[in-house]
Amino acid sequence: MTERTMRAVASYRGLPVEDPESLVDVELPLPDPGPRDVLVRVRAVSVNPVDVKVRAGLPASGGPRVLGFDAAGVVEAVGEEVTTLQAGDEVWYAGDLDRAGSNAEFQAVDERLVARKPRSLGFAEAAALPLTGITAWETLFDRFALDTRSTGTLLALGGAGGVGSILIQLAKQLTGLRVLASAGRPETAQWVTGLGADVVVDHHDLAATAAAAAPEGVDYLLSPHSAGNVGTYARIMRPGGHITAIDEPEGLDLLPLKAKSIAWHWEFMFTRPMFRTPDMIEHKNLLQKIAALVDDGRIRSTVTTTIEDFSAAGLRRAHAMVESGRSIGKVVVTR
Repeated sequence: MTERTMRAVASYRGLPVEDPESLVDVELPLPDPGPRDVLVRVRAVSVNPVDVKVRAGLPASGGPRVLGFDAAGVVEAVGEEVTTLQAGDEVWYAGDLDRAGSNAEFQAVDERLVARKPRSLGFAEAAALPLTGITAWETLFDRFALDTRSTGTLLALGGAGGVGSILIQLAKQLTGLRVLASAGRPETAQWVTGLGADVVVDHHDLAATAAAAAPEGVDYLLSPHSAGNVGTYARIMRPGGHITAIDEPEGLDLLPLKAKSIAWHWEFMFTRPMFRTPDMIEHKNLLQKIAALVDDGRIRSTVTTTIEDFSAAGLRRAHAMVESGRSIGKVVVTR
């Protein structure tokens, strides 16, 4: 490798993860950071459902597309207008849909999206949290508008998934909510209970078990799999309740929610960087708050599998685990 190139893992078109061409090792030019960018030497990344979705749906391209969002690493250099970070800082972030991703030796990222990682975590543990942490934080405090005085019942569907695993912890630490979490296997039930969930409901029989756990109705609900479930939500939610969806179901009919005046919110953590909103720096701010909670011992990393192979083969293995739908917590790949 020459001085101005780097190793990366890229895709040229959407392919099944079993195809060795779905993710390939490449050598690319070193990113040139812009005025507000930091250049990060990536030490670890995690794989999310969005990574799998983007990879599988890539249109054919003449050039390589570097994927990846979650990352932890060390700042190598900074742009001329950067004021919040400096070379040598250990950082974490979830990145941006519109730029080259984290599955590379180096990545240029806007400083407003990057924060110093928790001092108490290694790079692998830290890489598990940014994307899901931002999603969970924005769900609780932006979409649901909760605070430390908030009470009621929160149902985290897919409680053992990446977002559910951090949502449970944040809700228990920063609100007065009673937290229900769904699980479908003994091991996932044990996982969500260990994270602080007050009650486990069976997502194979959601209507009955949620109604038994919250007979007055659920106040707040996280929906990672909305298709086919709106009718059930209408039954188990209280009047005036709130649902936040993090998926993208086609042709969703929300009319069953009208009778109870149930509010439906969308959460997409890439909205701020995608539209360069005036408050884009909130990603840095909330990552700093999560880091403080981690270092205070109030929140723990959700990594459950670490693959020590930062290559196309290692990332294909991680994608396959996430794509199976049976992984618990987060899968991390380290350099």
